[in-house]
Amino acid sequence: MTTLVDVQHLKKYFPVKAGLFRTGGGWIKAVDDVSFQIEKGTTMGLVGESGCGKTTTGKTLLLLQRPTAGKILFDGQDLLQLNKKQLRLLRRRHGIVYQDPHSSLNPRMTVANIVSRPLVIQGVKEADERVKQVAAMFEKVGLNPEHLGRYPHEFSGGQKQRIAIARALITNPDFVVLDEPTSALDVSVQAQILKLLQALQEELNLTYLFISHDISVIRYMSDTVAVMYVGKLVERASKKQLFGYPLHPYTQALLSVVPIPDPKLKTRERKILSGDVPSPKNPPPGCRFHPRCERVLPECKVHEPPLIQVEEGHYVACHLYS
Repeated sequence: MTTLVDVQHLKKYFPVKAGLFRTGGGWIKAVDDVSFQIEKGTTMGLVGESGCGKTTTGKTLLLLQRPTAGKILFDGQDLLQLNKKQLRLLRRRHGIVYQDPHSSLNPRMTVANIVSRPLVIQGVKEADERVKQVAAMFEKVGLNPEHLGRYPHEFSGGQKQRIAIARALITNPDFVVLDEPTSALDVSVQAQILKLLQALQEELNLTYLFISHDISVIRYMSDTVAVMYVGKLVERASKKQLFGYPLHPYTQALLSVVPIPDPKLKTRERKILSGDVPSPKNPPPGCRFHPRCERVLPECKVHEPPLIQVEEGHYVACHLYS
């Protein structure tokens, strides 16, 4: 398979402003030395607790936030080496769907103007052509083109997310970041949106980065899965590998609380994590998970474990396997 997205040693640090001159407050290491690849036409799920850096990773991939260090290769091109004109042309191949459809849509614009806005930015000047493309995209996402003149408040939450998906896909992108696209929706509507995303991926040959804290949704949507903890990837594998035999203690704890939808099967032993998630401003030395790990080793408190491959396609950052 062809690699579409190749992320190498990505870092995104935010300065903490403090003191009289608003300097010297240190850094929040939201994303700290993260590497992964996404194959064309596949979905990589990025999962972890709130505040672990998932959303920052997604935004940085699209250069909505400039990285502090690292490389982002998209279809072989280094995004950080492109000038403004080249980057603008490349942006039509990118899309993003945000978590909350209510706040991601401008309440003062009709949905026709909202969805067509990327076309205007990309230079499609003919109004008739824009209307034609928007109407066709509305039908693709399961909405009635007759409602293009309405405003966002006239739609339900699920319909608003369909509008957001239409906006993300209107420029025919290759790669779409889905930042918890169903977490703000009712459960019944979530299933509809997930099925729609799968159908659109197959029809349009899309590549997804699917960000979520919901393990069940990640399992349903993903081909490969990366587990994130306090700015670091602690495990990355195919869906079959990660859910079949998770290696990292953090991944094992996450999976242990997922309910099994079959009363005949034996319930997993739940692993309840003690303590709080460390601050990305002052992460603990060594392995960032060691203060909460029940299998901690002496070296875990001193040396940070590298992300190593333990078998074909299965990577883990843990001293238990080094």
